[in-house]
Amino acid sequence: MAKTIMIQGTMSNAGKSLITAGLCRILKQDGYRVCPFKSQNMALNSFITEEGLEMGRAQVVQAEAAGVKPVAAMNPVLLKPTNDTGSQVIVNGVSIGNMPAKEYFAYKKKLIPEIKKAFETLAREYDIIVIEGAGSPAEINLKQEDIVNMGMAKMADAPVLLVGDIDRGGVFAQLYGTVMLLEPEERARIGGLIVNKFRGDKSILEPGLDMIKERLQIPVAGVVPYMDVDIEDEDSLGNHLAGTAKTEWTDVEIAVIRFPRISNFTDFSVFSAIPCAALRYVDSVSNLGKPDLVILPGSKNTIEDLLWMRQNGLEAAVVKLEASGVPVFGICGGFQMLGEQLKDPQAVESSAGLSTVRGMGLLPVRTVFGAEKTRTRVTGACTAVDGIFEDLSGMNIEGYEIHMGQTERALPPLSYVMESQTGSHLAKMDGCQRRNVYGTYIHGFFDSEGIADTIITALRKKKGLTDQPDKTISYQEYKEKQYDRLADLLRVSLDMDRIYRLMGLTNDDGGTNV
Repeated sequence: MAKTIMIQGTMSNAGKSLITAGLCRILKQDGYRVCPFKSQNMALNSFITEEGLEMGRAQVVQAEAAGVKPVAAMNPVLLKPTNDTGSQVIVNGVSIGNMPAKEYFAYKKKLIPEIKKAFETLAREYDIIVIEGAGSPAEINLKQEDIVNMGMAKMADAPVLLVGDIDRGGVFAQLYGTVMLLEPEERARIGGLIVNKFRGDKSILEPGLDMIKERLQIPVAGVVPYMDVDIEDEDSLGNHLAGTAKTEWTDVEIAVIRFPRISNFTDFSVFSAIPCAALRYVDSVSNLGKPDLVILPGSKNTIEDLLWMRQNGLEAAVVKLEASGVPVFGICGGFQMLGEQLKDPQAVESSAGLSTVRGMGLLPVRTVFGAEKTRTRVTGACTAVDGIFEDLSGMNIEGYEIHMGQTERALPPLSYVMESQTGSHLAKMDGCQRRNVYGTYIHGFFDSEGIADTIITALRKKKGLTDQPDKTISYQEYKEKQYDRLADLLRVSLDMDRIYRLMGLTNDDGGTNV
């Protein structure tokens, strides 16, 4: 069975996901077959595996860092919030329906057998499993029913590294308070403390490190600097949603509408790897400006996010920009919004009384929501594309679909694709296009080789910039370099000898099977 190490945090966004990814990369570099695991994740960023199963993107990123194929067992329970008090519950990649928070709290212990089964499947295949917790292990109102922090550590018999976020202040209070709220047997699992996101002179921090070690009798396993690495965030708490402002060095500005229930915002991370492009997220008319491209991303509640745009004036502003010649691109829920009508007869995506809603009217499509969820990976190619992005014509694409609605179109599709996991050779239509408005259901559309570069080239050409910008590496190569950079930074920041000893290994084992 695999060796384990678990990363827990004093709060959400303390940096657990990034440190988990970094450890996966380090252990891969050291010759181990390693994988990530998170028993329960809450996020609107999800992914479809080769088997057509849904899982959180954070574990996909960690699997990429580990150099292994992502599988649903790495995230057996995924919660996708549908509103402020409830979530869609996905178990082993398949939705079992929506539950209010109170109902799920009473239900979740029934999922322990599924969590154990998923973990044991991985433990038979890998040398090491790096487990990520969620939120804080010291939520005293939730501890009794815990399946993701110390409850998971007990199930896996895993040693724990506790991460505190110094960037938000009070890191010693975070660490001390968290540990002191744990039961004695839970405290005994913590083998090291990590101070994350540190900026400044470490010597000034040393007295505090000595004191926290003395008071808790737990060693400090590292001080990690605020890291300048471009790796996908787990959720909307991440700094990436602040975007980057246009500078004198950037030629193209892309505005992504930041819906209240935005999902899969990582669909646009590829643009951050292109030096001459600036990507920013917009939630009001006042900061929309006149970008070169507007993107409507996915949404967990398409109808209510459309109404949010309508109420705050963003819908009218986007329509006005399109009329002035600014291209608009919609992905999944954003594609549905661009249509003429959205119908939800079973109240799948909307509150009562919103069964039929007018769309933005920029594409001749109509969407009807139903109870059945589409979950599939696809490969294919763009059709003959019109408008500013005509050079996309015939380009290969791949990605995945996750949506509840089915859409009818009155104009040609944007692409023809095949469902890759079914083995079917029957092509189906995806998306729609009209003038400079484009829509697709495919998450990962922009990640496909050459797609993002072609879009940026077209936008630069429209502005009269015909010179060739510096050639960029592929997005996959870019991500690999970022994972290696993350590993390099963590190697010098963490006490890797201690971490290896916590797992019952030595740092010079050389990746032998364990």
